[in-house]
Amino acid sequence: MEQPISPPAAHVTEQEYLRREESAKSRHEYRNARIVDMAGGTSEHASIAMNLGVELATRLKGGPCKVFGSDLSVRVSRSGNYYYPDLMVACGALEYAWPDRRTTITNPRVVIEVTSPSSEVGDRGEKFSDYRHLDSLEEYVLVSQERMQVETFYRQPDGLWVIGPTVTQSGQAAKFRSLEIEIPLNDIYAGVELPPKQAV
Repeated sequence: MEQPISPPAAHVTEQEYLRREESAKSRHEYRNARIVDMAGGTSEHASIAMNLGVELATRLKGGPCKVFGSDLSVRVSRSGNYYYPDLMVACGALEYAWPDRRTTITNPRVVIEVTSPSSEVGDRGEKFSDYRHLDSLEEYVLVSQERMQVETFYRQPDGLWVIGPTVTQSGQAAKFRSLEIEIPLNDIYAGVELPPKQAV
């Protein structure tokens, strides 16, 4: 659900990307000096992201951590790439990429992507590899819109990333270790009509 809006060979500078994004009517990511259009999502994608955002915000209310939707971007300083995760959680003071632009942060604790058939390979591969360069990031979460499934990846104190349990069953809960909370899958997928399972 994402398409380059520049020809494959065309590169733009970070400053040009920021200039364009400031006046753009839709959101775009900046990856490897190319601008990528963020196409609209499905109703399932939107519902899952909203459900999870509400559940996180409810549990974190009154504490130092806040939940942000896909209107806020994150910049990975090492690569210079900009992404719009479906959800982010940041704790404490926000660190902005540019002091005069309160649209991009550099210090999320948790990044959550709701995967679609068109984004899953990138979410698992290139994006996750890049996100791991964020010093603040402690947890990365993939939530499927095709089936009831939440996968977590978390950074250990020694810096090593490990795979957390994958939860797939109604009645199970997704555990967010870095936030010390759990959210039942039934709440994340409430009101979402998932496609029927394909016969093997």
